[in-house]
Amino acid sequence: MQTSPALERPSEDTGLLARAGDLFQMLRDGKARTRAELTAVTGLARTTVAARIDALSALGFVGPAGEAASSGGRPPSRFVFNAGMKVVFAADVGATHASVAVTDLNGDILARHSGDLGISQGPEAVLDWVIENCRTLLRSIGRGEGDVAGVGIGLPGPVEHDTGRPVKPPIMPGWDGFDVAGYVGAELGTDVLVDNDVNIMAVGERHAYWQDHRNLLFVKAATGIGAGIISSGQLQRGADGASGDLGHVRVPSGGDVQCRCGNHGCLEALASGPALAAKLRAQGINADSGTAVVDLAAQGDVQAILALRQAGRDMGEVLAICVNLLNPSVIVVGGSLSRAGDQLLAGIRETVYRRSQPLATSKLRIEQSKAPVDAAIWGASRMVIEHVLSPEAVESAIRNAALHTA
Repeated sequence: MQTSPALERPSEDTGLLARAGDLFQMLRDGKARTRAELTAVTGLARTTVAARIDALSALGFVGPAGEAASSGGRPPSRFVFNAGMKVVFAADVGATHASVAVTDLNGDILARHSGDLGISQGPEAVLDWVIENCRTLLRSIGRGEGDVAGVGIGLPGPVEHDTGRPVKPPIMPGWDGFDVAGYVGAELGTDVLVDNDVNIMAVGERHAYWQDHRNLLFVKAATGIGAGIISSGQLQRGADGASGDLGHVRVPSGGDVQCRCGNHGCLEALASGPALAAKLRAQGINADSGTAVVDLAAQGDVQAILALRQAGRDMGEVLAICVNLLNPSVIVVGGSLSRAGDQLLAGIRETVYRRSQPLATSKLRIEQSKAPVDAAIWGASRMVIEHVLSPEAVESAIRNAALHTA
């Protein structure tokens, strides 16, 4: 994974690496190092490095990785990040479908399960399904609940990230203000982090495929249309967790088309999966969902192809505003409609490059998601990993261990 610039290279201020939690960040790249190598890179005293490694080893954050070549005398021991010391539960809950997985602390998926699940069933029923299936997966890999470092959950609506509570989610009856983090945490006895599904998809996609891009816009085009915004390497949630709600931006060609939000001409009312399916049905074509529209286009249905191309143009009208405002270096399009590939992307590119300022598009890439299945799972896992392996969290674990052994 990427580390912060302050930890990628030595600094004259070695206080930045004085804590074990800070030194640990250098080892999270999975590269085995000796104490002498860490001493040379950090500028810390050998005794300081040795003490920090001993503290990290005692808690399992790092483990032995064999011996380095000797230049005379006893070969020096090497140490490496122990990604298997704990596991993470990751859950991606959609409008009609959900997936859960167990990952290690690198975010690698160890076991997973998916199934049909209606968000409209309410928070207790949905979260009980998540908890039960996470426990089943944990048993399947021979781990216990004491091995769980935390739980990450993505939900299809606005979320107040700090409290883990949905905020007036439009397609989630009964969820408004529900203490998701508290409910799941009480059952599993661990930290629980909750976010909007598009945000975690943005995090997962970027970490897996676009780490060189610090300014990325991830667009999910499915039942609704939303975006995850990463600016200067950081996810932008906004003041109330509502950033990236592209679906309810008015499109010039929207006219008097009614949107479920009560307004007219919203992007979602024109270009979402249900909107496209309704357009085709009005033309006498059997299409009950956005997925059906994509399938028809793949079979060469001209009306489906034209509908997707126009949906891309409509999305492009809104994304052009985003490009001028945020200046991302890459726009990644995911969600069920993204399976249409260039049928959708061609319309987006056509409008974005025409409507945006030349400087903002000189290096801009507009690409289909490379992780259409696992982006949200990876992002939910990554959200937890960054929380439990932060310098502060590692340092706190070491202090608590010292208090219990004093």
